[in-house]
This record gives sequence, C-alpha cells and structure tokens, in this order.
Amino acid sequence: MAKLLAAECREFIQAVTEKAAEMGVPISVAIVGPEGHLIALERMDDAGFITPDTARAKAFTVAAFRSMSPRFPDGLVIQQWFKERNPQMLMNAAVFTNGQIVASGGCAPIFRGAEMVGAYGISGATSDQDEEIGRHARARVGWAHQPEHDTTPDSVKQHVNEIYAKVGLGDRSL
Repeated sequence: MAKLLAAECREFIQAVTEKAAEMGVPISVAIVGPEGHLIALERMDDAGFITPDTARAKAFTVAAFRSMSPRFPDGLVIQQWFKERNPQMLMNAAVFTNGQIVASGGCAPIFRGAEMVGAYGISGATSDQDEEIGRHARARVGWAHQPEHDTTPDSVKQHVNEIYAKVGLGDRSL
C-alpha cells in the first residue's frame, strides 16, 4: 500500500503557495490521506480565517466520494452530481460529518499508480483560481489526479464530461 508522506505534502504546499502569491490570492491548502485524515495544512498570511477549515473539508470530501466511485474526480463534479440528483443529501452529509463535506472547485484526489493515496483542497480564491493553483502544483510535483490505468466505464466518463460541460469546463474531460 502506497503512502503519501508529509515531506511530499510540503513540496505540494510550496508549489501551491508560490502560485497563489504570484496570482495575488492568499489561500489555505490541506492534504488528507485516502481515509480523509489530515496529513498537512497551511494557511497563507492574510487568507480568510475560515479557509483552512474549507480546504480541509474539500480534501475530505474528495477522499470520501472518490473512494466510493470513479464518478467523482473532483469537487465540481461532486457538487453538480448532487445538485442534479439530491441536493438535500449533500447538506445532510455535511451535517452528519460535522461540516467535513463541502463540494467546490479546488480539490482533487491524488493517485500513485492505480491507488488513491490522498486528496487535497485549496480555499481562499475563486473556484477557478483554486483549480488553476491545484493543477499547477500537481504538475510541478508530479502528482496524478487519476489512476495510471483508468478502468472507469465509458458511460461514467461520458456522464462526468457532460457535467464538466454544464459547469463551463468543456475543455476538461476524463
């Protein structure tokens, strides 16, 4: 079983904070293991006081839902999926996890080979900016947000790609 190490998380946090500073947006970033337990958390100077909790909740949400289904590659898809099917369930999940569930952009799973080893969440900028920061940092440290050999059924990929198009991310696809 692969394990995400704190030292690796620090490299990711460095890449995130450098990109956020370049963009002029103070953020918080959280990284959790595959079970949703916190590995690392950092709040930039001037980031909102609630951003650490939001970043952690985003990471926890991705860990929880991506562990359940390949239908949930990131927070935007989780948000849209529940909005279309059962918005009340998303609220209920937030309540029964003491606020640990939040669906928004700026979060994704972390894979090593076919194994999900964790997830990250970024909070403090707009969802689009959080997403951009995350993509930049993933590329810089070499983290994959999808399994090496994707076994996701084509029907699921089509569904996720339709969701991306609905939320204005037609340039993204599985």
